[in-house]
Amino acid sequence: MADGQRLLVKVTRESLPQIRDKYPFLYLERGRLEVDDSSVKWLDADGQVIPLPIATINTLLLGPGTSITHEAVKTMVAANCSVSWVGEDSLLFYAAGFLPTADTRNLKQQISLAADDDKALEVARHMYARRFPDAELADKSLAAMMGMEGQRVRSLYQQKAEEYQVGWKGRQYVPGKMELSDITNQVLTSCNAALYGILCSVIHSLGYSPHIGFIHSGSPLPFVYDMADLYKESLCIDLAFALTRELAGRYNKHVVSARFRERALKMDLLSQTVDDVQTLMGGGKRGRRSRQ
Repeated sequence: MADGQRLLVKVTRESLPQIRDKYPFLYLERGRLEVDDSSVKWLDADGQVIPLPIATINTLLLGPGTSITHEAVKTMVAANCSVSWVGEDSLLFYAAGFLPTADTRNLKQQISLAADDDKALEVARHMYARRFPDAELADKSLAAMMGMEGQRVRSLYQQKAEEYQVGWKGRQYVPGKMELSDITNQVLTSCNAALYGILCSVIHSLGYSPHIGFIHSGSPLPFVYDMADLYKESLCIDLAFALTRELAGRYNKHVVSARFRERALKMDLLSQTVDDVQTLMGGGKRGRRSRQ
């Protein structure tokens, strides 16, 4: 796949972050991380050896075909650079390594907001204001706003079904049995999963927790689901109905993945998510995790 179609492009010496920057994350795939002369080196599949300025990176995202030495992990911990294991372009999120030396400032801020009912409700209102820019939300309870959102999404599904002239019987998903759903629901499920993977990577990279949400609760990744709702309309829902018509009833995961990437690139999803998370948590530029 060409770099122009990738969310996260191949690392080269020219594309590395400058020392004046503090990057939230750097994505690597098909290569090996090891230590040489006390610095972390990336050995890619083409035989290039690229020194990584890990002191300028919050998190390395390790994609398919990567390996890492024990010594590299030790050196990265000393530089306060964490590691996450992800699928291609971070469309799936598998695991994250947590640092004993990590600065927990952002996590503390998130917990402080979530633990205060009034502050948590205010964060939720800011999220809903993105979807209801003309509504007066100041006196709305969380339950009332969730009701508004449920009605909006149901209407949106029907609107898209009519726009693309496809049948729609409602959102249906059986965990682990995606093939039992119709093609629109299959594409929705796949796109949602890809979006969740990207958001998990970004949230971890910024030093926040995907487990502490403001709208969703009783689920594994409430903050991820909170954030995902900001982007689903154009990135997942519209795409699902558009592809239902394009694929003519035959699900094709390669087409779905390619179209999702195109839309994510067009909306600059990675940068947008970083900015949105920091703004919602009240950090702005101050929200970036710094070294101790």
